[in-house]
Amino acid sequence: MSENAVPPPAASLWRNRDYMSWWTSETVSAVGTSMSTIAFPLVVLYADGSAAHAGVIAATGMVGLLLTTLWGGALADRVSRKALMLVGPLVQALAMAAAALLIHGHHTNVALLAATAGVGGLAAGVAKGATTPALRRIVPKEQLSQATGQELGRDMVAELIGAPLGGVLFSVARWFPFAADAVSFLVAAVGAASIRRPLGPDRGDEERAGVLADIREGFRYVRSQPFLRFVVVWASLLNMLAQAFVLVFIALVRHRGGGPVAVGTVNSIALIGGVAGSVLGPLLQSRLRATTVLRAGIWGFAASFAVVAVVPSWWEIGVVLAFAMVAVVPLNVVVETYVVRLVPDALSGRVAAVNRFGAQGLAWIGPLLAGGLASGLGAPGAALALAGLTVPLALAVHLTRALGVLDRPAEELDELPELLVEQPLVPSE
Repeated sequence: MSENAVPPPAASLWRNRDYMSWWTSETVSAVGTSMSTIAFPLVVLYADGSAAHAGVIAATGMVGLLLTTLWGGALADRVSRKALMLVGPLVQALAMAAAALLIHGHHTNVALLAATAGVGGLAAGVAKGATTPALRRIVPKEQLSQATGQELGRDMVAELIGAPLGGVLFSVARWFPFAADAVSFLVAAVGAASIRRPLGPDRGDEERAGVLADIREGFRYVRSQPFLRFVVVWASLLNMLAQAFVLVFIALVRHRGGGPVAVGTVNSIALIGGVAGSVLGPLLQSRLRATTVLRAGIWGFAASFAVVAVVPSWWEIGVVLAFAMVAVVPLNVVVETYVVRLVPDALSGRVAAVNRFGAQGLAWIGPLLAGGLASGLGAPGAALALAGLTVPLALAVHLTRALGVLDRPAEELDELPELLVEQPLVPSE
């Protein structure tokens, strides 16, 4: 081959056997998770009518995930990632099977159901720690943006399908969605077991410190890199506002005369926009500068908060939210692609866990913020207030120097240097 010859393009991801094993099994699992997510509050609401109890179960699962996210990332850089991707879903399958048995036996005690949700969340945090570093072994670097877009689109399609399907199965038998989710986790475990290529981590000769030291190293590494540091803080604040808007948009739909069916319809319309954005994300990244995609996405997201405050009909809220998702999903594709590409493999699990932990760390504040704004300003006023709070995040994208790395295509970038860890002093002989 001559020096100027163009290398052949990588084969389609759909022909990548390991990728398809992972993607297909995770799709089934995501649909199952969407079914049980909608079924948990339905079980409680039909049992005792308490929305507070339903919230306790949902919060327990989220807290469980948050508690093990950092541990999962540290483990992914020191033990078999394939084993984590196999054992995690098996534990989740057992947790959902236990929930199905409890409900089948008419044992709807909130503490017991919360325990099953919590165990599932704990296992999910460990399994997710291995996902990002494993993906970079499965997918060529020039296809990372495509894989990231497909992953985001998959999750939205799964929610679009799983939520109504969970309701249908619940109407057949209340334990049915949980049994189906248990089976979906078994499918995820089989998919992980069928991956042929080694997923790492590579074994070194150096002594490794404990897991807590690994977690600290992940935080130190993120703090040492301006791009990663900016992404964690920025994404944390953005996710908090996004979680606030979930409650505000429900209040807006009701304010415009829509009922529960309208809320579900608006959510479905928005998810369709998200799926479209996941398809557009890799295409836009291949044709536009990453900074352009990022800036357009965040400004489009901020503008949507303001527009939904003034549109007169509930269905128009759905249309605006669909456009918002089309704008923000490519933003996520860009950020996640560059993070995966830049972080060294030896640190990828820990850094991905720190990013995930940071992005979710303030999410719980969002609903509280939304409730306060809606109570004081009304639903339209709360939406306008969130739009105003998003503007500084949009301006930060223009003003920071930390995003200079986005000026080059992700596939042309070298990995960031590993953090030099101070070694203990050894007495001289």
